[in-house]
Amino acid sequence: MDIKINPTNIKLDEALIVWIETKIGGLEKFLKRLDPAAVEARVEIGKPSKHHHKGLVWYAEANLKVPGKLLRATNTNKDLRLAINQVKDELQRQIKKYLGKKG
Repeated sequence: MDIKINPTNIKLDEALIVWIETKIGGLEKFLKRLDPAAVEARVEIGKPSKHHHKGLVWYAEANLKVPGKLLRATNTNKDLRLAINQVKDELQRQIKKYLGKKG
């Protein structure tokens, strides 16, 4: 699975890249029946704006292209890593539903 990461209003460090690749890349085990070249993940993380200082300031969004469908999950949270985990959990749920329909 190809994972593309797009940061918005934040600087991407190596630890965050590894975190995203581990969490989103971990979804591959649910996609074993599919051709790995046909699956692509686009992850966008960051702050909604540079001047936003209070409230839910982090967001994570992921689009997972699988044959015949686009699976999408978004989350906002005070903790960026928790937002990424929530997005992964939602994508995992959608993958199971998608594979269940495919038979």
